[in-house]
Parts: sequence; structure tokens; C-alpha cells
Amino acid sequence: MFGDPRRMFDQEVTRPKNVGETLRRFARYFRPYWPQYLVVGVMMLLATWSQVTGPVLVGQAVDCYLTPGARVSAGPSTGGLANPSPAAKAASCWYDPPSSNWTTADYLTGLGGLVLRLGGLYLLGAAATGLMFYLMTWSAQHVLRTLRTQVFDQIHRLSIGYHVEHETGDTMSRVTNDADTIQQGISFAMVQVLSGSVLIVWVAFNMLRSNLPYALIALSNLPLMAIATFWFSAQARRAFRRTRREMGSVNAELQESISGVRESQAFNREDENIAAFRETNAANRDANIRAVAFTSALAPTLEALGYFALMIVTVTGGLALLRGQGLWGTTVSLGLMITFIGYVQRFNQPVQQIAVMWTNIQSAIAGGERIFGLLDVVPAIQDRPEALEMPPIRGLVELEGVWAEYKAGESVLRGVDLRAEPGQVVAIVGPTGAGKTTIINLIPRFYDVLQGAVRIDGIDVRDVTAASLRRQIGVVLQDSFLFSDTILENIRFGRPEAKDEEVKAAARLAHADSFIDRLPEGYATLLGERGAGLSQGQRQLLAIARAALADPRILILDEATSSVDTRTERLIQSALEILLHGRTSFVIAHRLSTIRHADQVLVLQQGEIVERGTHESLMAQRGAYYELYMSQFRRQVEPAGEASPVPAIRPSPA
Repeated sequence: MFGDPRRMFDQEVTRPKNVGETLRRFARYFRPYWPQYLVVGVMMLLATWSQVTGPVLVGQAVDCYLTPGARVSAGPSTGGLANPSPAAKAASCWYDPPSSNWTTADYLTGLGGLVLRLGGLYLLGAAATGLMFYLMTWSAQHVLRTLRTQVFDQIHRLSIGYHVEHETGDTMSRVTNDADTIQQGISFAMVQVLSGSVLIVWVAFNMLRSNLPYALIALSNLPLMAIATFWFSAQARRAFRRTRREMGSVNAELQESISGVRESQAFNREDENIAAFRETNAANRDANIRAVAFTSALAPTLEALGYFALMIVTVTGGLALLRGQGLWGTTVSLGLMITFIGYVQRFNQPVQQIAVMWTNIQSAIAGGERIFGLLDVVPAIQDRPEALEMPPIRGLVELEGVWAEYKAGESVLRGVDLRAEPGQVVAIVGPTGAGKTTIINLIPRFYDVLQGAVRIDGIDVRDVTAASLRRQIGVVLQDSFLFSDTILENIRFGRPEAKDEEVKAAARLAHADSFIDRLPEGYATLLGERGAGLSQGQRQLLAIARAALADPRILILDEATSSVDTRTERLIQSALEILLHGRTSFVIAHRLSTIRHADQVLVLQQGEIVERGTHESLMAQRGAYYELYMSQFRRQVEPAGEASPVPAIRPSPA
């Protein structure tokens, strides 16, 4: 069940990825926003049209208004000018073509109108581009919200085993860092790539339509640009996958170091932890440097090829003008050459943008692969299609021939059988690793059995929904988790609909009201992370109050009274005595007071129940329980004739 996280991590990074499938999955998230993307498409066409038309108008300004002497008439088809040159025949003036009787003022007026049209064209393009980016960012943020919500839901659906196998920091990285890379890729970069692609196709079409030989010469270095783009992008994609992995390791190391800062300081391990973090951070640095190196190398490479294309266009067009021969039977005018120079600049600019932005998209794809990888994890514990709601529990718990394992081939439980009648207190003891915690994890179905069955009131726990089962089971752990919320809401966590008076009644039952009332804000006191500001015993009392408010029929106590002082233990035991009344309870504890009066004591060794019975009967046998008792609990034996200072948990009638 468990695996090596580092090995799994390496497989995640190195195994082949299906980029097309990742992009198709992104497309499904964008599908609900198709009206916005329809507008984005229209704006993209308008912006591209403005960029493509700009060089044409500049070329017309040269041929029609700045060098009109080069044009001589060919009759009515050329606006009434005499003796047309080949360039004049090739030119086409969209704005008031000049005539033979035009004055200088007429030329200036025509040129001014063309300039105004050019300015309006650029303003239209800017407005279209702005609206396009706004709509794309708006929809991208909605998609990102959906993705983060799904990831958060999946984290809560995944079984306990997954969270044991995977580092918390890496899981958090998928919600934060990976989602941020997706945001950058699917908002700005995606628009740049799509609009740039449309611009490239449009410019190439106009160039080929205007002068085919000249266009082929101008686009001759396109294969080199494509090769450079694909090679650098492939290298960058692999590098960005590595950066996503290393960022997850950094987050995991950071989260673990912050959580264990007290232990680090107590054992003087600060320097070792800092050194380990530096090593992890260095790996992240190297991965990012490698990714940035490929990204940075691509831009100047394409820019150099772009200048090479400009040189080809300028030299070829200049030679054609000087010789007056054109290119392979086609006419090249000064305006056409200037138009082609503008075309090449327009063509090279999106090529470079696509190359740079495509690397960002590679990073987004790498982040998307990690997020989709998490979303695709099938929870080990799932409700069967025919699963029913668990009816109200009476409390009969049975384990029949139960085998369980975490790693394949390494059994933790071996043929365990037990029966707990309603209202009984069952104590489970044994050395570390004997399988005590595994038994209590099987009852609320945090894990599934390998063989055998766990039944409650005769119903297999696999035949009912996990939610309806766990709703009737309470758990109090050795280190109970408290949330960064008020004391009131922490107690109400297991029963959100409970009224304030019910919450306070549960706190009184758990003897937690005495310290709560002493707090400045009382029940409205806001707790720090994991209940910071409270003692271990106070956190346990709140956990007991939370379990009492939930009113479960089955109660599981895992070392609930450990790590507390004697006075606090008295309070906890007194609260537990009330809480356990009438409930089927499973107690894992090394405290004598919680074991001596249990209805059953189960002794586990190497995954098997080797002894069972009451405290007195097992002590009389002088077997495994007797040895465990004498070795671990002897210090707690009360002197003869003295009353126990700790209220004992006595079994309540079934």
C-alpha cells in the first residue's frame, strides 16, 4: 500500500508525457466560457488585421505619395497618369489615388489621410488587444478557481494512505505553485501564442500573394527558426518539469522544517536542517537555471535569424531596384520592399514571442500534468456503487479473519478475530508495531482489509458509505488536531449544526470549561496553528469535548491520556468515564487506569492476538500481558491499601 515517495517522484518526472492530452483537458475546462472566447477570437482577428494592414499602408504611402515621380501613366486604369512604370502598375492606392493634375497640397492631403487611417488602425488594434487580454484573463481566473477547488476536493477524497505516502509540501505545491504556472500560461502566454500564430499565417499569406518569389526568399530561413524553436522548447519542457518537482521538494522541506522547528532547536539540529534545505534549494536553483538557460538562448537565436531575414529582404529588394529587373518576372518597387520589411518584422516578432511564451506554456503544461496527475489518483477507499447509508449503530463490532498490510507482502495483521459487544470497553496493548493502530484504522474504514471482514452490527463496513459510517464513530488521538479557528468552532467541528449551548455543555462534560472561561475571549478565543497557545492537556480536553458533541456510538481513543501531567490526566479520565458510558470503545493506552477495568484486553504481538481477557485473568496467566504489564506499567502500580488518584474507566452495561 505504501511506496517510496522519492522513487514515485522520479517516475512522475521522467516518464513520457502526453502534451496533447493535457491541452485537451485544459480545453474542457475552458469550454463553459465559449462566448468569451468567441469575442476573444473576433478581437484577435481585428488586432491581427490591424498589424497586417499597417505595412501595406506604409508601402502605399511610399509608392503613391512620397515617390509619385516614379509612376507614369498607363491610362484610366492608373488614375489618369501617363506612361506607367512596372512599379506603378504593381502599386494599389486604397486612399484617393493621385492623378496627373495633383499639386503638392493634394499629395500632402492624401498622405495626411493615409496617416490618419494608419493611426486609427493602430488604435483599433490596441483596443482589440486590450479587450482580448482582459477576457482571456477573466476566463483563465475562473478556470483556475475550478482547478484549485477540484484539487482541494480531491485532497479530501484521497485515502489516509495517500497522505502518508506523499509529502504535504509537495501536495501544497500543486495547489499553489503549479496552479500559478498554469495561470501565467493560460492567460497571457496562451493569447500571445494564438494571436502570434494567426499573425504569422496572415502575414505569410499576404507576402505570398503580393510577390511569390520575393516571399519565398523572405521566408527562406523559416525552417531554421522552426528547428530552433522545437529543439529549445523540448529542452525547456523537460527542464520545467524538473523545476516543478524540485519546487515541490522545497515546499515539502520547508513545511517539515517549520512544523518541527521545536525539535530542531531542542536537539541542536538547526545547522543540519539548514544544510539539508540548502541542498534541496540548490537542486531547485539548478533546475531553474537550466530551464531559463534554454528559454534565454531561444530568444537571441530567433532574433538573429530574424535580422538575417531582414538582411535577405533588404539586399534582394535593393539589388532588384538597382538593376530594374525585378525578381523572376515580378516587379519590386520601393514601397513593396518597405512593405516586405514591415512584413518580415511583423513575422519575426510573433515567432520570437511564441518561442518565449511557448516555454511558459511548457511550464504550465508541466504544472497541469502534476495537477491532473493528482486529480487522476483513484482513492484507495471508495464507496461501492450499491453502498447504503449506515443505519443507527448499536455498537457490535466484529473482526473476522482480518489480514491487513501497508506494503505488498508485509502483513501487519494476521488472521485477527475479535468481538466487542455494545457498550464494552476494549483495551488493545502490545509493543510498537504490533498492529494496534491498524485495528482502530480498520473500524472507520481508513484502510481496507486484505482478507476477512470488519462488521458493525453485522454489516460489512465496505457495504455502506464511508461518510455515514464515520459520522457515528468518534476518534480522540494522542495529538488531536485543532484548527486556526475559535474554540467554539473547533468543538463544533464534528457537528456543525450544534447550537452554542450544546457546545458549552460538551465542554463542561469534558471539564474544558474551567480553562476556557479563564481565557480573555472565552469560547470566542481564536486559536493559533494546531492549537498553538494551549497545553497538550487542554488540546486533549477540547478533542474530548468535540467527540462528546458528535455523540458517536463507537469511540476510539489512541493514547488519549499520554503526554499529560497527573492533574490533567485526572480531568481527562473523569471526562472519558462520562464519554464512554454506553458506547462501544476501543482504547490504545499505556496508562494503567484505562486498562485495568476494561471489559476486554487484547494483547497483540507481530500482528496477532496472542492473549485476550480481563486484566485480572491475564495477570493470573502470567503470560505476554503479565510481562508487558510488569515491564511497562510497574511504576504506576498503586501502593497497597491506597485509593487510586485517577478515576478508573469502568465498563458500562451493554
